[in-house]
Amino acid sequence: MTNAMKTQDEKNQITVTFPDGNTREFTTGVTGLEIAKSISSSLAKAAVAISFNGVQKDLSDTLHENGQIGIITTKDDEGLEIMRHTLTAQVLARAVKNLYPSAKLAIGPTIDNGFYYDVAFEKALSSEDLVTIEKEMRKVIGNGNTITKKVMPKAEAIALFKERNEPYKIDIIERAQGDTVQIYFQDNTDFIDLCVGPHLPHLRKMGPFKLMKIAGAYWRGDSNNEMLTRIYGTAWRNDDELKTYLTQLEEAEKRDHRKLGKEMDLFHLQEEAQGSVFWHSQGVTIYNALQDYIRRRVDAADYKEVKTPQLMNQKFWSQSGHWQKYREDMFVVPDVVPNTEEDGPVFKEEPKEFLALKPMNCPAHVQIFKQGIKSYKDLPVRMAEFGCCHRNEAHGALHGIMRLRQFTQDDAHIFCREDQILEESKSFCKLVESIYKDLGFEDYTITLETRPENRVGSDELWDKAEQGLMDALDQINFKYTISEGDGAFYGPKLGFIIRDAIGREWGCATLQLDFNLPERLDATFIGEDGEKHRPVMLHRAVLGSIERFIGIMIESYAGKLPLWLAPTQCVIATITTKADAYAQELYEQMKKAGLRVELDIRNEKINYKVREHSHKKVPNIFVLGAKEAEEKTVAIRRLGGKDQDIMSSEDAVKQMIEDAKPPF
Repeated sequence: MTNAMKTQDEKNQITVTFPDGNTREFTTGVTGLEIAKSISSSLAKAAVAISFNGVQKDLSDTLHENGQIGIITTKDDEGLEIMRHTLTAQVLARAVKNLYPSAKLAIGPTIDNGFYYDVAFEKALSSEDLVTIEKEMRKVIGNGNTITKKVMPKAEAIALFKERNEPYKIDIIERAQGDTVQIYFQDNTDFIDLCVGPHLPHLRKMGPFKLMKIAGAYWRGDSNNEMLTRIYGTAWRNDDELKTYLTQLEEAEKRDHRKLGKEMDLFHLQEEAQGSVFWHSQGVTIYNALQDYIRRRVDAADYKEVKTPQLMNQKFWSQSGHWQKYREDMFVVPDVVPNTEEDGPVFKEEPKEFLALKPMNCPAHVQIFKQGIKSYKDLPVRMAEFGCCHRNEAHGALHGIMRLRQFTQDDAHIFCREDQILEESKSFCKLVESIYKDLGFEDYTITLETRPENRVGSDELWDKAEQGLMDALDQINFKYTISEGDGAFYGPKLGFIIRDAIGREWGCATLQLDFNLPERLDATFIGEDGEKHRPVMLHRAVLGSIERFIGIMIESYAGKLPLWLAPTQCVIATITTKADAYAQELYEQMKKAGLRVELDIRNEKINYKVREHSHKKVPNIFVLGAKEAEEKTVAIRRLGGKDQDIMSSEDAVKQMIEDAKPPF
């Protein structure tokens, strides 16, 4: 072979690297499906897409450069998402057009556990219509059509969708970057859809699914635009996964903290104070018990509690970088004196400065650290605060006490030297482990979230910060996964994700290592050399939002909170008036012992009383009749139990006192 022929032959070859590190040569223009077939026919049969140099592609896409490949199947999480994407864009959308030809398709992305599609209908849908649509979807899947793709110029695509009277697709195309878009077709049909893909190669690979609900959604999330109908669905690899998910949803509905909060008389929410909680007496009892527990834990760990202002001048937030990044999520007020006139207060001039309700506590804690001169011997300084924060969350994002505009963080900041980072990080991780065990959450994972694209500080500082957190986890043998690009704008962070009683995951504790904020807010200490140095800041929280954590606990425990947290630990309920005096005596004794006890001597049947208090999740009910009054005993009915125990009142109270002790 001549050198010229060899050079030409080399130009027609690409090198593909597989996940195991092995490489192979392929002819340029090879497809993902052809590469899968070259490995095994079973892999080609299972394949749904590929990942090439980190970008997902259809199996039919041709490759023209060297790169790393991964063959994606529905066993992979990426494959499941592609299946869900195909289900919404190629099955749900087509079923809707089959049934409602005049409907206008908007967008249909995947979401956690499923998908949705926004559609403009001439007439409003009802939940009963979902049954009809789901039946049509199964017919579409049953045809097993092949899905093909065409890349076409934007102008040609716009003309195509104009013919079909699809204004939302035209809007998407006009806003899209680049000169071309992707259009997906189904063989033997006139259905098309606009999509970035990838999609399954054909509908025979579709897994089980179920349409869940309908809701309203503004086009592009803008309330000035028209309201569309959003159809939600879920899809899984197999029937067992679908059944498990639907069972979990049923259980989650029973455990909904909003429903239980009302039944247990803990709190309520109102339109007039969106995103803020009206805590009732019973709810405040839980709140205070949990906060007092955390207070004891941080006090034992040598944190000093502080309290900082709600309103601070914008300059602090500008210096820290929060103003530039979070301004739209902050509540601000003009920092000027109003001129009071007969028609009410007016401003003499346009405000030049603003005050902001604090969305977090860190800049305020730096101000306390800066009071007085700090020596290297004073470090670490561990500063804790149950800080009330405000964030301007969108109305649609609010959810009970889980997502609020006003909430309290069990926040703390550790100011330390670089040589103290390791020990302080290790100590915090062990503190989280201990607290979560006390609260009943021993199943959790840890993520290390690294530098985001938009960040402050040099790469050198970020290298040190990320390595510092990794070293701490490695030394105490805590397993973790890396989440690229999800760190805070000022530093990397550890995220602790707990798993509740029904398998749902909640991100709670966090530790953020920050070299940048002390620099931006001019925090210093005097080093051993007599010179000024910058401290390192560790931002940390164990519960995160106290309100949210209470919501998580209510749902995980299904309202049956540990006795030390239960707002009412015992109800003394009488069967007959002959036991009233004994009940009153026992009530006074238990109150004096510090137990949270209620007395129910109403003229109601005992079964009614037991049912009512059980509905409110009271852990223990002491049932007293004439016999118990005579023998100084109690019949104890425990929440969720079928039988009752008979004990002397003395032993019963002693046991209650012991069982009600907080874990620390």
